[in-house]
Amino acid sequence: MHTNMDPNVRRRGSGAGLRGLAYLFGVLSIILMIIWLLHFRGSIEYDSQNPARVFNVHPLLMFVGFIVFSAQAMMAYRTVPAEMRVKKIIHMLLHIIAIVMGIIGLCAVFRYHNMINLGDMYSLHSWIGLTTFILYCLQWLVGFLVFMVGRSSVTKERMIGWHMVAGRALLFMSICAALTGLMEKAQFLGLKYQHEARLVNFLGLSILLFGVFVDLSIVYGRYI
Repeated sequence: MHTNMDPNVRRRGSGAGLRGLAYLFGVLSIILMIIWLLHFRGSIEYDSQNPARVFNVHPLLMFVGFIVFSAQAMMAYRTVPAEMRVKKIIHMLLHIIAIVMGIIGLCAVFRYHNMINLGDMYSLHSWIGLTTFILYCLQWLVGFLVFMVGRSSVTKERMIGWHMVAGRALLFMSICAALTGLMEKAQFLGLKYQHEARLVNFLGLSILLFGVFVDLSIVYGRYI
């Protein structure tokens, strides 16, 4: 059976489907994160005298900022119905929000370490996380200088491919940091067969699938 549907319409529909799956797993991840932190871990409070509540600020802001807002910034070119200049501004602002959240999230975990007299930067998670944060800030700075205030179209054309590849790499570095962080916290808490352990596992899978579908929607979007 043959169909007369325009191939461009089918491609746009497939791209929208990939973005829909990305949003689905993004929302699911946020819900699971909030359930974990509020139901199993007590609460979320930066100024608390309870170290556990201070720590909970870290995973929430790092995930929402460096994964959710970062991913939305990357997908903005396909989801925002506006001219390219506006899309660039939205892209830049979403990344700024991610960086601000990241700063607060990092301050929270360092404060938590001080409260329980625990050393800093001792784990693979911390190495990946801080490296990702530094590279993320550099990526934003270079992007701002080249694509927002830069005047050379030749430089922009040469840099756009590297900028996109670096953005995708940083997204998965952020996801890697999140997954290693969940594993580290589960080990620290001694979680194994409890309901909380299963929730953390599902949270990790949801974050990973969110990143996969975001990346697929971005790559696929180039051919629509």
